[in-house]
Amino acid sequence: MHGTEPVDVIVVDDHPVYREGLAMLLSSLDGMRVVATASDGSAAVESVDAHQPDVVVMDVQMPGRDGISATRDILARHPHIAVLVLTMSDDDETVFAAMRAGARGYLLKGAAQSEISQAIEMVASGGLVFGASVARRVGEFFTSGPPWNVPEEAFPQLTAREREILNLLAAGRSNAQIAQALFLAPKTVRNNTSNIFAKLQVADRAEAIVRARESGLGRS
Repeated sequence: MHGTEPVDVIVVDDHPVYREGLAMLLSSLDGMRVVATASDGSAAVESVDAHQPDVVVMDVQMPGRDGISATRDILARHPHIAVLVLTMSDDDETVFAAMRAGARGYLLKGAAQSEISQAIEMVASGGLVFGASVARRVGEFFTSGPPWNVPEEAFPQLTAREREILNLLAAGRSNAQIAQALFLAPKTVRNNTSNIFAKLQVADRAEAIVRARESGLGRS
């Protein structure tokens, strides 16, 4: 793995007691070194840039910038760094958002200290780690794929993202529901929807839905 070198870790969590407690615990373990802590996603990105750790232990729900967008940004800049999500939330949308962002592991905060430290070592070695409560859904995600896959031959003038949004429009989703399903900002959905209407040369949402359904979208 790292030979005799310790695993350098950054702990990201908005709760000071939990953050510092976990940092102290990990620092006390042989083969592990906490090089920094951060209280939100923006600070996490800056800290990773500065310290170049092996592993980032990342919370999800934080004021300001959340852990999912921070993970995406960190891995775009430093694809060799491993992100281990450690959060209270085990709902499907959060799990799959973390996976799509590139996280190599996902544990709940109730995990035992030994499980957390083993997970850090595992993702540092290039492995994948998921807690028992999310492992089944992770397997289903990989075998079935996300539910909004859209055939590329439908509306070739649209981008892949626009086809995804049109598919969900045709399924009767609101802009807010589409934003949540695809982990996009509402403004991004609105802008893409306007582009879709222009490219399809339709006047409104209802006409776009009719066109989409005629082409087989909205049924997944």
